[in-house]
This record gives sequence, C-alpha cells and structure tokens, in this order.
Amino acid sequence: MRDLAERRGMNISVYQPAEDSGLLARAAIDRVQGRVLEVGTGSGWVAAQIAERTDADVVASDINPHACRQATERAEKLRAEGQRGFDVVRGNLVEPFRDEAFDTVAFNPPYLPEHPDGTPQDDWMEQALTGGEDGRAVIDPFLDSVGRVLKPDGEALLLVSSLSGYDEVLARAEANGFDHEVAVQESYPFETLTVLALK
Repeated sequence: MRDLAERRGMNISVYQPAEDSGLLARAAIDRVQGRVLEVGTGSGWVAAQIAERTDADVVASDINPHACRQATERAEKLRAEGQRGFDVVRGNLVEPFRDEAFDTVAFNPPYLPEHPDGTPQDDWMEQALTGGEDGRAVIDPFLDSVGRVLKPDGEALLLVSSLSGYDEVLARAEANGFDHEVAVQESYPFETLTVLALK
C-alpha cells in the first residue's frame, strides 16, 4: 500500500488529496449546508474546499495527530488570507461529538483491502489507506455510529470504492436505517468510486 501512496504523491504519514478526495469535495460542495463534519480529514484539503466554497460551518477530525497538525495549518492559512477557516478536532470517527450536532457528515474512509500481513498499527499512512481484510473495517463502525451525530434531516456523504464491496456497504447502510442515492460516481482503471448520500 505504501507503493500506492508514493505513486499518488502522498506524504508518508498524512493522506494527501487524490481522486477520491476530489470526488468527495465535489459532492460536498453541491450538497452541504449548516454545520458540517469531515471525518478522516487527512491534510484538511476537503474541509478547506467546503469552507472556501460554501457557507457551511466546518469541523474536521482525524485520529492521526500528524493529520490534525497539517489540517490545522491549512485552516490557519485560510484565515490568514481572510477566508473562512475550519476547526480541527482529534478523534476516532464521530466519538468526540454530541448527538445531533451536524447537518452533514462527509467521510473518505480507509477502504483498500489490507495486505495479508496486516496493517502496522504505528504506520499512519497504512491506516489511512487500508480498511481491514475486506476494506470495510472502518466503514462499518462509521455507518453504525454516524446517525447519532446527524440532525433528524441530516445527511452523510460516504465515499465507497468498488474494491471494498459496494453492495455490502449499501446493506450495512440500510441496516442502520439509511436511504441512499448516488451523489457522484467516477470509474478509474483500478476501481469505481461513488459518493453515497445517506439520509
């Protein structure tokens, strides 16, 4: 997976913008309103796009301390340029946040099936890319918990790769009471990426 990261030009400890980031940002800019949380913000690029191009009040979170630092620097740079910034919180998925706190939650999760040898727990880049044996080790707990922090009419925007089982993700979303529609979708030589809008 590190080879993939290097081919995509990523920092080895913080996920940098790639095709999936651009797709999530495009969907979010078209759909978000009110108070927005971007889970797993990485470098903060998607959160910055939302803050710059919408009127939303944006919070970004990540479990990776290096990502939180980089996202905070990005937010501070925006503010120094007289633009809207965003707040950064370190935490796992939606755990730090109160019930019904957000109108929209956006997430580009780790979704690549991991190498048979597993994912080193001290390798932040590997954790940003890999989602367990089936690619859904982070997606499933997100779907199980995100409804708690959404307002009653809120929406979650979840990026899903064909590599991690599109139908299985839909089934988990439906089991958690979500209706879904495709917000945006693109195919690449190695995968199809879809941003699902879950209500």
